[in-house]
Amino acid sequence: MSADVPELRASHGDRDRVVEVLRIAAGDGRITSEELEDRVERALTAQTQGELAALVADLPAEALTAEDLVVEQRSGNWSRAGQWTVPQHITVKTKMCRVTLDFTDAVITSRTLRIDVDMEHGRIVIVGAPDIAIDTDQLNLTFSQVKRASKDVVADPRLRIQLVGTLQHAKVVEQRP
Repeated sequence: MSADVPELRASHGDRDRVVEVLRIAAGDGRITSEELEDRVERALTAQTQGELAALVADLPAEALTAEDLVVEQRSGNWSRAGQWTVPQHITVKTKMCRVTLDFTDAVITSRTLRIDVDMEHGRIVIVGAPDIAIDTDQLNLTFSQVKRASKDVVADPRLRIQLVGTLQHAKVVEQRP
Protein backbone atom coordinates (compact mmCIF):
# COMPACT_ATOMS: atom_id res chain seq x y z
CA MET A 1 0.00 0.00 0.00
CA SER A 2 1.36 3.43 -0.88
CA ALA A 3 -0.14 6.49 0.76
CA ASP A 4 2.14 8.66 -1.39
CA VAL A 5 -0.42 8.52 -4.22
CA PRO A 6 -3.76 8.62 -2.35
CA GLU A 7 -5.93 8.62 -5.47
CA LEU A 8 -4.30 5.43 -6.79
CA ARG A 9 -6.79 2.56 -6.94
CA ALA A 10 -6.40 -0.11 -4.23
CA SER A 11 -5.97 -3.79 -5.10
CA HIS A 12 -7.31 -6.86 -3.29
CA GLY A 13 -3.79 -7.41 -1.94
CA ASP A 14 -3.62 -3.84 -0.61
CA ARG A 15 -6.93 -4.34 1.22
CA ASP A 16 -5.80 -7.69 2.65
CA ARG A 17 -2.53 -6.20 3.93
CA VAL A 18 -4.38 -3.36 5.73
CA VAL A 19 -6.80 -5.85 7.28
CA GLU A 20 -3.83 -7.83 8.61
CA VAL A 21 -2.26 -4.67 10.09
CA LEU A 22 -5.59 -3.84 11.75
CA ARG A 23 -5.87 -7.34 13.22
CA ILE A 24 -2.36 -7.05 14.66
CA ALA A 25 -3.21 -3.62 16.13
CA ALA A 26 -6.37 -5.05 17.74
CA GLY A 27 -4.39 -7.98 19.12
CA ASP A 28 -1.95 -5.49 20.66
CA GLY A 29 -4.87 -3.61 22.26
CA ARG A 30 -4.39 -0.48 20.13
CA ILE A 31 -7.95 -0.55 18.78
CA THR A 32 -11.11 -2.07 20.22
CA SER A 33 -12.98 -4.99 18.69
CA GLU A 34 -15.71 -2.56 17.56
CA GLU A 35 -13.10 -0.34 15.87
CA LEU A 36 -11.56 -3.41 14.27
CA GLU A 37 -14.90 -4.53 12.87
CA ASP A 38 -15.66 -1.05 11.51
CA ARG A 39 -12.19 -0.53 10.00
CA VAL A 40 -12.06 -4.00 8.43
CA GLU A 41 -15.42 -3.37 6.77
CA ARG A 42 -14.17 -0.02 5.45
CA ALA A 43 -10.88 -1.58 4.32
CA LEU A 44 -12.66 -4.29 2.34
CA THR A 45 -14.75 -1.68 0.50
CA ALA A 46 -11.98 0.93 0.05
CA GLN A 47 -11.39 1.98 -3.53
CA THR A 48 -8.19 4.06 -3.16
CA GLN A 49 -4.82 3.93 -1.43
CA GLY A 50 -5.76 7.09 0.47
CA GLU A 51 -8.83 5.45 2.00
CA LEU A 52 -6.69 2.54 3.17
CA ALA A 53 -3.96 4.80 4.57
CA ALA A 54 -6.55 6.72 6.62
CA LEU A 55 -7.55 3.47 8.37
CA VAL A 56 -4.07 3.03 9.89
CA ALA A 57 -2.96 6.67 10.10
CA ASP A 58 -3.66 6.95 13.86
CA LEU A 59 -1.62 3.85 14.72
CA PRO A 60 1.95 4.50 15.87
CA ALA A 61 4.68 3.40 13.49
CA GLU A 62 5.89 0.70 15.90
CA ALA A 63 2.40 -0.82 15.88
CA LEU A 64 2.74 -1.35 12.17
CA THR A 65 6.15 -2.98 12.25
CA ALA A 66 7.08 -6.50 13.20
CA GLU A 67 9.82 -7.60 15.55
CA ASP A 68 13.25 -8.13 14.04
CA LEU A 69 13.52 -11.44 12.23
CA VAL A 70 16.56 -13.67 12.79
CA VAL A 71 17.37 -16.61 10.49
CA GLU A 72 20.15 -18.87 11.79
CA GLN A 73 20.38 -22.23 10.08
CA ARG A 74 22.87 -24.83 8.86
CA SER A 75 21.78 -26.50 5.62
CA GLY A 76 18.33 -26.88 4.13
CA ASN A 77 15.74 -24.33 3.11
CA TRP A 78 14.15 -21.48 5.04
CA SER A 79 11.27 -19.45 3.60
CA ARG A 80 8.95 -16.59 4.52
CA ALA A 81 6.05 -16.13 2.09
CA GLY A 82 2.36 -15.31 2.00
CA GLN A 83 0.97 -12.65 4.29
CA TRP A 84 3.69 -11.74 6.77
CA THR A 85 4.56 -8.41 8.35
CA VAL A 86 7.94 -7.17 7.15
CA PRO A 87 10.16 -5.90 9.99
CA GLN A 88 12.68 -3.08 9.60
CA HIS A 89 15.58 -5.46 10.21
CA ILE A 90 16.37 -9.08 9.32
CA THR A 91 19.52 -11.00 10.27
CA VAL A 92 20.49 -13.97 8.07
CA LYS A 93 23.33 -16.15 9.39
CA THR A 94 23.46 -19.42 7.46
CA LYS A 95 25.72 -22.10 6.01
CA MET A 96 24.71 -24.30 3.08
CA CYS A 97 21.17 -22.94 3.16
CA ARG A 98 18.70 -21.40 0.74
CA VAL A 99 16.72 -18.50 2.23
CA THR A 100 13.66 -17.21 0.38
CA LEU A 101 11.97 -13.92 1.30
CA ASP A 102 8.80 -13.46 -0.74
CA PHE A 103 7.39 -9.92 -0.52
CA THR A 104 4.55 -10.52 -3.00
CA ASP A 105 1.76 -10.61 -0.37
CA ALA A 106 3.73 -9.24 2.58
CA VAL A 107 2.48 -6.41 4.80
CA ILE A 108 5.07 -3.70 4.17
CA THR A 109 4.96 -1.12 6.96
CA SER A 110 8.24 0.72 6.41
CA ARG A 111 9.98 2.10 3.36
CA THR A 112 13.35 0.56 4.30
CA LEU A 113 14.39 -2.96 5.28
CA ARG A 114 17.97 -3.73 6.33
CA ILE A 115 19.10 -7.34 5.94
CA ASP A 116 22.39 -8.20 7.67
CA VAL A 117 23.80 -11.25 5.91
CA ASP A 118 26.54 -13.67 6.94
CA MET A 119 26.12 -16.53 4.47
CA GLU A 120 28.44 -19.33 3.38
CA HIS A 121 27.64 -21.68 0.48
CA GLY A 122 24.04 -20.63 0.07
CA ARG A 123 21.53 -18.51 -1.71
CA ILE A 124 19.20 -15.72 -0.66
CA VAL A 125 16.23 -15.36 -2.98
CA ILE A 126 14.24 -12.14 -2.82
CA VAL A 127 10.86 -12.25 -4.54
CA GLY A 128 9.32 -8.83 -5.01
CA ALA A 129 7.26 -6.54 -7.16
CA PRO A 130 8.81 -4.06 -9.60
CA ASP A 131 8.36 -1.25 -7.05
CA ILE A 132 10.85 -2.85 -4.63
CA ALA A 133 14.50 -1.79 -4.90
CA ILE A 134 17.40 -3.93 -3.73
CA ASP A 135 20.68 -2.25 -2.72
CA THR A 136 23.67 -4.61 -2.61
CA ASP A 137 26.44 -1.97 -2.56
CA GLN A 138 27.33 -2.79 1.07
CA LEU A 139 27.80 -6.53 0.48
CA ASN A 140 31.27 -8.06 0.68
CA LEU A 141 31.25 -10.77 -2.02
CA THR A 142 33.84 -13.59 -1.93
CA PHE A 143 33.33 -15.99 -4.85
CA SER A 144 29.71 -14.81 -4.80
CA GLN A 145 27.36 -12.97 -7.12
CA VAL A 146 24.17 -10.94 -7.36
CA LYS A 147 21.63 -11.91 -10.03
CA ARG A 148 19.04 -9.21 -10.71
CA ALA A 149 15.63 -9.71 -12.30
CA SER A 150 15.93 -6.32 -13.98
CA LYS A 151 18.63 -3.73 -14.63
CA ASP A 152 16.09 -0.90 -14.26
CA VAL A 153 16.55 1.51 -11.34
CA VAL A 154 13.41 2.05 -9.25
CA ALA A 155 13.06 5.84 -8.81
CA ASP A 156 10.67 5.91 -5.85
CA PRO A 157 10.42 2.38 -4.43
CA ARG A 158 7.64 1.25 -2.11
CA LEU A 159 10.34 -0.70 -0.25
CA ARG A 160 14.13 -0.34 -0.35
CA ILE A 161 15.96 -3.49 0.78
CA GLN A 162 19.53 -2.84 1.94
CA LEU A 163 21.70 -5.96 2.01
CA VAL A 164 24.74 -5.55 4.26
CA GLY A 165 27.36 -8.11 5.24
CA THR A 166 29.32 -10.99 3.76
CA LEU A 167 28.59 -13.68 1.21
CA GLN A 168 31.12 -16.48 0.70
CA HIS A 169 30.44 -18.86 -2.18
CA ALA A 170 26.84 -17.64 -2.16
CA LYS A 171 24.37 -15.84 -4.36
CA VAL A 172 21.68 -13.16 -4.08
CA VAL A 173 18.88 -13.82 -6.56
CA GLU A 174 16.13 -11.28 -7.26
CA GLN A 175 12.93 -12.72 -8.73
CA ARG A 176 9.63 -11.24 -9.83
CA PRO A 177 6.39 -13.07 -9.02
